[in-house]
Amino acid sequence: MEILDARGKTILKGDNVRYTGTGSSGKVLDIKSDDTGTWAKLDATEMWYKSRYLEVVDEAKYKKFKEEPSKADEKEKTLKKIKRVKENKIGEDVDISSEMCGGGG
Repeated sequence: MEILDARGKTILKGDNVRYTGTGSSGKVLDIKSDDTGTWAKLDATEMWYKSRYLEVVDEAKYKKFKEEPSKADEKEKTLKKIKRVKENKIGEDVDISSEMCGGGG
């Protein structure tokens, strides 16, 4: 059984791959095919991914992806920052009276 990635490259057990949806990367533990498509199980998450959303990457790119935060990690960091800002602003009174325009006529 031949399983292809998003670019048409063959995926084999042990290959380094990256999930294009979130940027997660890992080594392929297993591969399978069923009525819904072809799948590869990654070591990093122990989850099955549709092969059409994976891309085989060489060792250098794989190491780079492992060092970079994924999109999910970045989103989580951003949400935490927003939460901290909101918590710091709650209950603060701000005087904006000097910023209002006069209703001239």
